[in-house]
Amino acid sequence: MAHQAHAYHMVDPSPWPLTGAVAALLVTSGTAMWFHFQSMTLITLGMALLLLTMYQWWRDIVREGTFQGHHTPPVQKGLRYGMILFITSEVFFFLGFFWAFYHSSLAPTPELGACWPPTGIITLDPFEVPLLNTAVLLASGVTVTWAHHSIMEGERKQAIQSLALTILLGFYFTLLQAMEYYEAPFTIADGVYGSTFFVATGFHGLHVIIGSTFLAVCFLRQVKYHFTSEHHFGFEAAAWYWHFVDVVWLFLYVSIYWWGS
Repeated sequence: MAHQAHAYHMVDPSPWPLTGAVAALLVTSGTAMWFHFQSMTLITLGMALLLLTMYQWWRDIVREGTFQGHHTPPVQKGLRYGMILFITSEVFFFLGFFWAFYHSSLAPTPELGACWPPTGIITLDPFEVPLLNTAVLLASGVTVTWAHHSIMEGERKQAIQSLALTILLGFYFTLLQAMEYYEAPFTIADGVYGSTFFVATGFHGLHVIIGSTFLAVCFLRQVKYHFTSEHHFGFEAAAWYWHFVDVVWLFLYVSIYWWGS
């Protein structure tokens, strides 16, 4: 930081926002091609470019924050505000799905049989796999908090163990949800119940996969001695995101699985 007289980070020109945007375009258009024409060329290309962009962009940010000293206190404050605003935008993203669910379920139309769940829909038992998934996510919330306190207190070994446990619980949740989807007695094509169920729980599942990946990167960084008790915002952001995912699941469980069944 000796070459500059201020504590702010002037970001160097980077190709990754452009490659990320191209990858997003290829993935979305490729998904449409896959659905309609059974061609996986575009989506494969898009996913490959997306993964390469993620790896290289994250690598650059890790270098800036850990080795180049660019993440000074004012920069970290900006990153915190950015993460808070991002999670706020995610709250409103899910709010749209809950709005759709409650709009349909609180006043079911005659086309649905004037009842909820709609006539002909066999719902999932909320006290089987969904309840187990709730326990798994709540346990992961405990382990990620344990990891956070371990990092703040300089307990390196405990931080690694608790982070590994959180990641395992995250992937276990994903596995259970995949099995639940496979065995579900209804599909996304089964009217408003099927579409609200699979879109809301599916996007939550995607967020669990993203959060697990985020924590896995933090795990590797903790193993490589990147975090100190004072300088660990990368992990803190991942922990905030994971708690958000936890809270959304509780609302999903109570609304769609329990009350909605």
